[in-house]
Amino acid sequence: MSSPRILVVDDEPDLRELLEITLLKMGLDVDSAATVREARTLLGQKPYALVLTDMRLPDGLGLELVREVAANHKSTPIAVITAYGSAENAVVALKAGAFDYVSKPVVLDDLRAMVRSALKLSDPAAAPASSQAGETSRLIGQSPAMQALRAQIGRLARSQAPIAINGESGSGKELAAREIHAQSARAGKPFVAVNCGAIPEALMEAEFFGYRKGAFTGANDERDGFFQAANGGTLMLDEVADLPLAMQVKLLRAIQERRVRKIGATVEEPVDVRIISATHKDLAKCVENGSFRQDLFYRLNVIELTLPPLRERLDDLPLLVDAILARLAGPGGARLGAGVLEALRGYAFPGNVRELENVLERALAFADDGVIEVGDLLLKGAKLGDAAVVPQPPAAPEPAPELAAPPPPPPADEALPSNLPDYLSQVERDIILRALNQTQFNRTQAASLLGISVRQLRYQMQKLDIHAPEP
Repeated sequence: MSSPRILVVDDEPDLRELLEITLLKMGLDVDSAATVREARTLLGQKPYALVLTDMRLPDGLGLELVREVAANHKSTPIAVITAYGSAENAVVALKAGAFDYVSKPVVLDDLRAMVRSALKLSDPAAAPASSQAGETSRLIGQSPAMQALRAQIGRLARSQAPIAINGESGSGKELAAREIHAQSARAGKPFVAVNCGAIPEALMEAEFFGYRKGAFTGANDERDGFFQAANGGTLMLDEVADLPLAMQVKLLRAIQERRVRKIGATVEEPVDVRIISATHKDLAKCVENGSFRQDLFYRLNVIELTLPPLRERLDDLPLLVDAILARLAGPGGARLGAGVLEALRGYAFPGNVRELENVLERALAFADDGVIEVGDLLLKGAKLGDAAVVPQPPAAPEPAPELAAPPPPPPADEALPSNLPDYLSQVERDIILRALNQTQFNRTQAASLLGISVRQLRYQMQKLDIHAPEP
């Protein structure tokens, strides 16, 4: 079998020779061109596993070749060589369809790593196992929106360009990022997802770039950061809009230079990661109001991927419900009663697929014999025809006056609770205990007083750790 053939396009004889020697030592065949015209001629004569072009050529721009190869030779990745510090040119090339880029002066280790990644895309036998075997996508659904999304992900997986995933909370941004990684040439390397909003600001640099032993109090061992952990693979920056400005500067340098320096180290080390960022915020507006750096925005937002909200693909509900219930209760462990799917279709799902999972998990706790009924969903304000779908409690007597009366408003100077969820849980626990004590722990009567079903009361008692007194 013949070796993969690479086309090198550069008008500097010394650099062209260096690239040729490096590629030949990798066991590759190499053709060279000094102009756009020569490159076009060679592209019309032979197939190439990779095209590597300078951005400035005597008779035109490498960007012209990028666009032509992306349009007419879709199976051939093309990478560009940019001048040192010309980050803007690299971004323009990536947007035009370039697979990746290397900066002058060319670091040969970086060049070799980029070439190996490109060859995996050109060789079907080296493609990720998931794409060869037609592995089921993590993104469930057959609606036109989901089919278009999966097709776009398949195209994006062939590139090394940074991707910015936009979408509402709960729409599956991390699943989309994992799907891109799984279909890319980096599939065999790590995928590291980082929630930028969950890291204390004082620890961010150490978490992202690592630190040397003794770099600060408590640094008892050397530790790698997220960039080193994802080396060779994909680093997902979730909720990237929450990064403080000081960290944004350091992140920008790491992405541009592809090098990081651990805290306490004197030299930088190279890292090879593909960056995928995600946020539910509008990053362009964050740039306008000054909370997000414009230069970092352009580095991350090379290619945009927008996920549709669940309300725009309700045709996928049956598949989603089946998959979620199979995971929660096992195959055949739960089923829907009459009208449940229609009730779900009538709900807007502001929390998207994540909210659907929560609704079904809660409904399973209320369901009898694994059959979920409409009343188990507890969907507030869902519409079914012209009627709101809400759980129907059993007929109940008038609630006791002390339970029906709203609590008095707290004094204006009363301290706010330091932990709102715990405070609300305690309030709910006190009310349920009052109802149970009033009915001598008769759950049916207590549920009637509170206007909820016995199943709901049983669920709340279990969640709030309420037990009947010992006889």
